[in-house]
Amino acid sequence: MTRLVILVVFLSLVPASSPVAAAVPTAPVTVAAAVDAKVNINTADVKELMKLQGVGRSLAEKIVQYRDAHGPFKKAADLRKVEGLGDGLWEKNRERIVVK
Repeated sequence: MTRLVILVVFLSLVPASSPVAAAVPTAPVTVAAAVDAKVNINTADVKELMKLQGVGRSLAEKIVQYRDAHGPFKKAADLRKVEGLGDGLWEKNRERIVVK
């Protein structure tokens, strides 16, 4: 994030006719793709599970422990069986959770 701010400040100081400005891509950058990426709950490690909205390290570890103890999830909704994963968190992430 800091690098982005520095880059924006730098680019605001560079004249539009300079070679540096010509080398900078003008296409918009989308960060939403990472936010909308699917997460396979049968293969995801703790770090990847933490990419789900509202899932911290503790809950991600519980998901992995549950999966290790009970075997792979058969359907995405089975994730709701993990202690600490409530309805709100499920609703926020249900479109991103997959089982393969």
